[in-house]
Amino acid sequence: MSDRKAILHIEGMAPIELPIYSGTTGPDVIDVRSLVSKGIFTYDPGFVSTASCESKITYIDGDKGVLLHRGYPIEELANNSSYLETCYLLIYGELPTTEQLADFEEQVSKKTMVHEQLVNLFRGFRRDAHPMAIMCGVVGALSAFYHDRLDISDEAHREESALRLIGKMPTLAAMSYKYSIGQPFMYPRNDLNYSENFLHMMFGNPCEESKVDPVLARAMDKIFMLHADHEQNASTSTVRLAGSSGANPFACIASGIAALWGPAHGGANEAVLDMLEEIGDVSQIDTFIAKAKDKNDPFRLMGFGHRVYKNFDPRAKVMRQTCDEVLDLLGIEDDPLLQIAKRLEQIALEDEYFIQRKLYPNVDFYSGIILKAIGIPTSMFTVIFAMARTVGWIAHWHEMHSGPYRIGRPRQLYTGETAREYPKK
Repeated sequence: MSDRKAILHIEGMAPIELPIYSGTTGPDVIDVRSLVSKGIFTYDPGFVSTASCESKITYIDGDKGVLLHRGYPIEELANNSSYLETCYLLIYGELPTTEQLADFEEQVSKKTMVHEQLVNLFRGFRRDAHPMAIMCGVVGALSAFYHDRLDISDEAHREESALRLIGKMPTLAAMSYKYSIGQPFMYPRNDLNYSENFLHMMFGNPCEESKVDPVLARAMDKIFMLHADHEQNASTSTVRLAGSSGANPFACIASGIAALWGPAHGGANEAVLDMLEEIGDVSQIDTFIAKAKDKNDPFRLMGFGHRVYKNFDPRAKVMRQTCDEVLDLLGIEDDPLLQIAKRLEQIALEDEYFIQRKLYPNVDFYSGIILKAIGIPTSMFTVIFAMARTVGWIAHWHEMHSGPYRIGRPRQLYTGETAREYPKK
């Protein structure tokens, strides 16, 4: 229990003592749970000032540009670890030994296959359906195919669900892409690592052997790693809220995918490509920069600055280096959108207007360029985000079910009509 108290004074009421708690780092929190017994709620639209849970997984300090997974800085993980090693860390709380990592990778690789009858489910979608629409439906339907271990109170069942989701998401993502372009689905290969396997299923075909460049595979792995978790964002909070009702893990992850689909959340790197297409040509950049600086003009430069990171996005530094590696490998010089992107990056890093306002290129800016260079269509960008974030969602879901929790039930400030009589007829 906390020894510190906040005293709330409300006119006409006795002072109310509220405990103050401190985490291992970050702001202190005031426990307002007792207010409901006094007939009072707090009002916090968007829950931006409310801690809805206690968590040990991820910590963000937006003012200092810090992102920690289980205490490890994201820069160190990105430069020394792999996506699956980061998955292990997020789920189990510690970095794995060499033997533990090998066992975890093997378990995930054995879960990459999906039930063959899922092919029939894909055929129910229109060919021009957005891949995120398909993912919402297919992931939610997994509980109809894998309902043998869905006891959320059983830790072994929760672990099995985590492995299944991490293993099957790349397969389902690639299937949604292949279906949209009319190509046959590619089965996963256990001899490839996680990122190689995804690129194999995305771009391979049954007529020839897949050849995945290791530089591109590493780039995909870094994109997955840098999007693995980001604390209590909209989609993670959605997964926790759905999970608090006791819903099965596949339904909870589908709810996270639905929340991520919103353009204010997961569509940021897709918005970057849309912006580049709107600019159209390097010769138009100065015009659009002027529009961006005009406070009366609705045009916004996408992929610059971040609503959480007020200093810099720690993920962007890693992504920038990876972006340069990919563009050098592919030798892409004449793509007009990539030329625009590189020029915008230069301006943002040199122009005092952007420097003073800390409008630096963020992770979405660089990841959008990388995905475009690799040949992944913009409609798949948010799907890849969902693939990467699945481990964060499932880690938070697992953490919530590992201890006491309550069903989520936000309150409201009611401003509608009070009780009134129904008119006589």
